[in-house]
Amino acid sequence: MSQSHPPEMRRAGYLGPEGTFTEEALLTSTVPDSLEPVPLASIYDTVTALGAGSLDWALVPIENSLDGSIRVTLDLLADRAGEIEIVGESALAVSHSLIAAEQVELAEIDTVISHPQVPGQCSRFLRTELAHARILTARSTAEAVRDVASEPAGSERRGHQAALGTLLAAQIYGGTVLRAGVEDRADNETRFVWLARVRDSPGAPPLRTEPGDEWRTSLVFWGAGAESPGWLVRCLDEFARREINLTKIESRPRRERMGRYMFFADLGGRLGDEVVSAAIAGLAEVCEEVRVLGSYPAAGDPSKPAG
Repeated sequence: MSQSHPPEMRRAGYLGPEGTFTEEALLTSTVPDSLEPVPLASIYDTVTALGAGSLDWALVPIENSLDGSIRVTLDLLADRAGEIEIVGESALAVSHSLIAAEQVELAEIDTVISHPQVPGQCSRFLRTELAHARILTARSTAEAVRDVASEPAGSERRGHQAALGTLLAAQIYGGTVLRAGVEDRADNETRFVWLARVRDSPGAPPLRTEPGDEWRTSLVFWGAGAESPGWLVRCLDEFARREINLTKIESRPRRERMGRYMFFADLGGRLGDEVVSAAIAGLAEVCEEVRVLGSYPAAGDPSKPAG
């Protein structure tokens, strides 16, 4: 009799190293032991690994309630539409802590290190408590905590720098928490999206929560007429007159000449819905390009476990 082997566990990439908010979002939103978390050095590396086929999913942050959209994520989604799609979303309550290698007074800290998106979420604390400190960036909050905590004993920098990161990272890398909960608002939240390859999409990963009845469809569009008066109004009217709710719209440079923009929109509804399909078809008539980034269940109620 041949011996049966358990199926190979599917892999999900995230912004590493261990101890980032993205890892926390991955672990708290998926069924335990249902996939293999794979830390990557950057959001770009995470999406690239997914496109290359070494991952089944990628989890990336797309917007924060205090600091807005994650620009690199939007640009990657626009560039890789048709190759990679959004298949789900998760939200995470985010609380930042000031972490050092050892106990020091705030007045002694002259450098604060974190992911570029984080200082804007902690601006009040930085202005009032650490206005004298310079802000440096790291590829992730966990990397910042790891580097600060690993500064050798006796080093001149050890007592003069701190990181903004997670309590989990402080535990993993042996950092000392100087102040917890330094974000501007207690209801700070980051939205993450689950990505998969279009050609062999496995659908959404095994999530802890049942998806609700609401769906979200994400688009990016642009057109040669974008510089003309009323062009954007005509685009948005395709949704307004069909009573489709737009939950988000914003522009990003197309990285061409000055004044050329692309517009990202999230709308309520499923791609297969007749009214949504009609609106996208109408949008395509006035746009040079319309790309669907994904159509997926909106984040469910975390109080309702899946299964």
